[in-house]
Amino acid sequence: MASSKLQFVFLALLFFSGGALAAAGTTANGTASADNGAAAPATTKASRSLASSSQAGVFSLDRYGARGDGRHDDTAALSKAWKAACASPRPAVVLVPGGKRYLLKLVKLSGPCKSSVTVTVKGTLVASPNMADWSDRDRRHWIVFRAVDKLTVNGGGAVDGNGETWWKRSCKINKAMPCKEAPTALSFHYCTSLRVQDLKIVNSQQIHMSIEDCTNVQLTGLSITASGTSPNTDGIHITRSKDVQVTNCKIKTGDDCMSIETGTHNLHVSQVVCGPGHGISIGSLGDDNSRAEVSGITIDSVQLYGTTNGACIKTYQGGSGYAKDITFQNMIMDNVKNPIIVDQDYCDKAKPCKAQGSAVEVSNVVFKNIRGTTVTKDAIKLNCSKNVPCHGITLQNIDLKMQGGNGAAESTWLPARTRNGENPGRFFHSRARPKTRPCTLVGTDEKLVACPGEKRVLYVVQSGCGGGSLYNQRS
Repeated sequence: MASSKLQFVFLALLFFSGGALAAAGTTANGTASADNGAAAPATTKASRSLASSSQAGVFSLDRYGARGDGRHDDTAALSKAWKAACASPRPAVVLVPGGKRYLLKLVKLSGPCKSSVTVTVKGTLVASPNMADWSDRDRRHWIVFRAVDKLTVNGGGAVDGNGETWWKRSCKINKAMPCKEAPTALSFHYCTSLRVQDLKIVNSQQIHMSIEDCTNVQLTGLSITASGTSPNTDGIHITRSKDVQVTNCKIKTGDDCMSIETGTHNLHVSQVVCGPGHGISIGSLGDDNSRAEVSGITIDSVQLYGTTNGACIKTYQGGSGYAKDITFQNMIMDNVKNPIIVDQDYCDKAKPCKAQGSAVEVSNVVFKNIRGTTVTKDAIKLNCSKNVPCHGITLQNIDLKMQGGNGAAESTWLPARTRNGENPGRFFHSRARPKTRPCTLVGTDEKLVACPGEKRVLYVVQSGCGGGSLYNQRS
């Protein structure tokens, strides 16, 4: 009887130890151990590796045939890994292993997925340097995520657009070249509960990251870098999206650090460092007689270094709609060319834009607690539409000085109409306005800015995100 019990215990131990050995054959990231796979046939070993990877919820590109040498095309491997992760019934991770460069052509990663998916980029995703890999039917995209709920992209790795080849062929660099679109490095379309964090995005062919038709978005800890002369390389582009937060990002590009376009509502930007680049722009809006709707925008605690513009709102003539409830506050500007701009007569076309009667209405805009240095004397430039003038513009606690410590920045303001249409016929030069007195745009047809406690109003005339002046008269 005792021997039977011993035999039973021995068999039980053998059974459980076998299970433990089988379990030991899979590591934490879903890869098979060398000992477990050594005696298995090659096909069995490969299928077991994929199965164990799936069971662990980690789908590594290497398990789907990626080479990671920066020369061979790994697009199919990423697509397969994504498809498997998206089909997983529990949270899944698509892993881009560190220390390697994965060459990709155009790739579209679509949902809906059965559960949340995290794309962890440890290595580098690099775009094909061959422009022929993009057809004229779809030159605007490189890596696209579409219709995915609860998507996270992170990992501390890099997304390299290999943009130099495209930049040299841009009509903005080489006037002999035709003007054609170029790919956006990372595009997110129709995503909800999106998180993009701790990534380096470098040298995009054109825009680095585009958020389109998304809801509940958080962008955190991003480093976006391209040459200051690279054309149309916006850092973060946001359109037709709501409830977006951008925090703790460093952006150095050849175009807008951030471009905020139509359909953007409830956007909060904080702790962003920008420069070189064209600053943070709302717009352009209303181009090609389109309707624009932008509201609830807060740009807070931002630093700009050596940028062409600072805080800018730009709209085309002929558009319609609104840009309202916008705040630029707590900003530091260093060596910025045009620190504060509102321009309802913006034009960035090959031919001059025609004068038109309609315009995007700009209202309830606050510029508050903005200090630093400018390389131009005209630090504040407002150019409101004659037909749909901007209103409710507030300037408070603005302290901008000329670069080099040459005193406060000046705005040279030429004679302007009074409310009864008279021309006072004299010049008036003004230095920085008192920090404690907000100036608010008043009136409609005259487009006047009233500064409480000061015997003057400011008259707004032709300006622009690239030049012009703010004009002033005695009241």
